[in-house]
Amino acid sequence: MLLRAGNGGRGSASFRHEPFVPRGGPDGGDGGRGGSVWMRATTDLLDLASYGRRVRWQAEPGGDGAGGRKTGRRGADLSLDVPVGTVVMDEDGALIADLDHPGARHEVVRGGAGGRGNVHFKSPTRRAPDHAEPGAKGQELMVVLDLKLIADVGLVGPPNAGKSSLLRALTAARPKVADYPFTTLNPELGVMEVGGRGIVLAEIPGLVEGAAQGAGLGLRFLRHVERTRLLVYVIDGAAADPVHDLAVVRAEVASFSALVADRPHIVVVNKMDLPEARRSRTRRKRTYYVSAKTGDGIPKLAENIAEALAHAPKLPAPAPRRVPAKLAPVSSALTVQRFPWGYRVSGDRIERLVQRTDLDSDSALQGFQVELDRIGVSAALESAGVKAGDTVRIGPTEFEYQP
Repeated sequence: MLLRAGNGGRGSASFRHEPFVPRGGPDGGDGGRGGSVWMRATTDLLDLASYGRRVRWQAEPGGDGAGGRKTGRRGADLSLDVPVGTVVMDEDGALIADLDHPGARHEVVRGGAGGRGNVHFKSPTRRAPDHAEPGAKGQELMVVLDLKLIADVGLVGPPNAGKSSLLRALTAARPKVADYPFTTLNPELGVMEVGGRGIVLAEIPGLVEGAAQGAGLGLRFLRHVERTRLLVYVIDGAAADPVHDLAVVRAEVASFSALVADRPHIVVVNKMDLPEARRSRTRRKRTYYVSAKTGDGIPKLAENIAEALAHAPKLPAPAPRRVPAKLAPVSSALTVQRFPWGYRVSGDRIERLVQRTDLDSDSALQGFQVELDRIGVSAALESAGVKAGDTVRIGPTEFEYQP
């Protein structure tokens, strides 16, 4: 998604005009700040489908200033609602915000400041400045949204192990159930009530060997277990080799994330209503034998899940938010490069100065020249060998150098 904040409004270059006030002086107001783009986590959304067809989102620009020192109106912010669990990243995958709880908000791009009116440029030597500043451009950023489900418990296992049936038996969820692999193509959520407490369970689509490297459907959904505090490995008790199936699933989770693999877990052997499943019974610790179809062992399993979750440690806080370089504070450093066509001057401060200068105003250009001398641009160009008439480019704007 391309997010654009609103540009700041233009300052006013007006003068006070009233009867009996022959020299009213400048009274131009400032432009209003442009609107910012925010993202807010809400429980009203379950997915990011509403953002699938629209790429560009833009906040309102600020209003222009007016005479009488009237400030332009502030541009309205744009607030984009996303599901709880949405991660906002830049194009390189660097974290911008982790909206991991309801109501979490983050300002992704900030609106440009309004330009100053001519009242700010009055001085003892300039009694009637006829120029004002254009507003600053709003920030712009291409972002990537990634949804990671928020659940207390993750049900993980091979295809056709009965995870959907188990989710139905433990909660009021109604996922698709059928007797063939890969019935579940999307993560399913359900709420289990134990002792008056609601516990959110997430069923992760079936994992096959090589899932962490992209085999089957596992790679696409393994990331959803990153937020779960307790893993429930669900194994088909009637499978040819349940022990091998458990080893494969645990290995895939470990390959995806060693941190996730080290979290508390229990093992559930399902389909114990089938005669061929009886041979899979062992005395393994934290292993429960149930039949999601008949309900045998389900109440006891629910109690054990609640107890294990109560003793599971809290997840560490998300990584600190990283503000992209485009949004970093303005730097005073500048560089001068020489090319066959002329010279390029680069630097946050000088480029911002060009952006905020009304280049159609003679008095604004005079002030601009004074500022170039003050911050060292003229001296840097002369050190680089610039001569009168050479082309100097600052940002997208070209000038003819005149000492």
